[in-house]
Amino acid sequence: MKSAKHSIGATISGGQLYAVMVVVLVIVHAPLLRLPFFWDEAGFYVPAAYDLAHFHSLLPQTTLDTGHPPLPAAYLGLWFSVAGWTPMVARLAQLVLAALALTNVFLLAGKIANWPIATAATIATAIYPVWFAQSSLVHADLAAAAFTLIGIRLAIEKRIWPAQIAFCVSVLCKETAIITPLALGLFELGLLKVTRDDAGSFRERIARALPYVTAIIPLAAWLSYHHHATGRFFGNADFYQYNVVQAISPVRFLLAFMLRIWHLFGTMNMLALTGAMIAAMWFPAVTDEEGERQRIAIPTQIQFGFIMLAHLIAFSLLGGALLTRYLLPAYPLLIILAVSTLRRRILSWQWPTAILVIFFVLALFFDPPYRFAPEDNLTYRDYVVLHQHAAEFLQQHERDATILTAWPATDELSKPYLGYVQTPLTTIPVRDFTLEEMVRTKSRKFQVVYLFSTKYEAATWLQSERWEALNRKFFDYHRDLSPNAAAEMLGGKVVYVAHEKAEWVEIIEMEQPAEARR
Repeated sequence: MKSAKHSIGATISGGQLYAVMVVVLVIVHAPLLRLPFFWDEAGFYVPAAYDLAHFHSLLPQTTLDTGHPPLPAAYLGLWFSVAGWTPMVARLAQLVLAALALTNVFLLAGKIANWPIATAATIATAIYPVWFAQSSLVHADLAAAAFTLIGIRLAIEKRIWPAQIAFCVSVLCKETAIITPLALGLFELGLLKVTRDDAGSFRERIARALPYVTAIIPLAAWLSYHHHATGRFFGNADFYQYNVVQAISPVRFLLAFMLRIWHLFGTMNMLALTGAMIAAMWFPAVTDEEGERQRIAIPTQIQFGFIMLAHLIAFSLLGGALLTRYLLPAYPLLIILAVSTLRRRILSWQWPTAILVIFFVLALFFDPPYRFAPEDNLTYRDYVVLHQHAAEFLQQHERDATILTAWPATDELSKPYLGYVQTPLTTIPVRDFTLEEMVRTKSRKFQVVYLFSTKYEAATWLQSERWEALNRKFFDYHRDLSPNAAAEMLGGKVVYVAHEKAEWVEIIEMEQPAEARR
């Protein structure tokens, strides 16, 4: 094992590996680079970068104040200012970060295991649908995950203070990145008493744990500045209500925790890798010419497990939307452990690992029979292309009309730098396209209605009235009117409709432009 590590280290340096990662990621993501911005990209992150570049404000001026730290906006704003305000520039900027993250996945796995495991785990991470999709999407989670993984690797290498610098950068990318250093600090404190490494005086354990508190300092500085500028420590009232206040409920926590377990260990064919890892543990360790194949050190495995558990708990307590991208730092840790287990206990471990990677590739293109977010695989591309074509139709045929639609289409049609329109169109916002919301539009003045799918409704599993009621109560689930029902209720003429799997868009010209009929 040691010779394998040394040989790979002598063959390629970290810088060379990073360069290779950038090139490979740009090639495999090439068909996605010109796509306009999707959902939260268009609604929060790109406008925040635009505001920072144009108004020189750390706080968003033209979009919702989420309270997120400003480093991702500054990073994107720099790229935009130098290379131009196009989606391709932003996606290339994200791929640079994705390459940094994957390089550290390789180096981390190589440090705690060996280079064959590092190679397989890095490929599996890169192709895992959630990670692949997020690699070019402009969200803060990828940047936070990249520096979190750097911090974990440095901490494993016992380079404690460089690790703290990486964690400090990660929390300035997104405040929830504080989860990992705090989890490592608690592990070093030895509260779990799970390994012999917990031995030693309480003072010694405090000394080991204390450096991990360092990341709180830049986070506290940002929150203090935000409070000084706005009177609030976190985002605006609606954002805080949705992501914190409404999320604090024992029943919701239990439901969210079960869903989070599924998100980490099951979704997008991760269940196949998890199942293979569990099945492999029933086999004895393989003995070959180098002796018994070694496992990842038990304390390191427990550290990884503790980090994953901390993410599951934290993102079950907080966060209104249960998005899988919040778990980005945890996926590589699980994949490294799973691949290591397969290699230790299966003689020709490369074959089942390759099959599992193929499962990940299939999940990129084929939708599963349960509810998921379009950004969990390439379904988000269908959404973006549909909206791109609908925006082109509106630009050509409804340029002077007032358009009733919901977020994020309101931003797509009013902000040309998002990549959908060349000149802004006039919009009237609605919350969603439910029956109740459409009834409320009857007194509003508009000539065109732009409808689209706000929830992905292709699921066939776990469909029950009770489950839907729980989703409505705790997870802001709603059911929009179908395109035909909306057109019939509004009393307009359908002039454009398009579908892509379960995604759809529809444009209606009002026969009675002064009001929408009940």
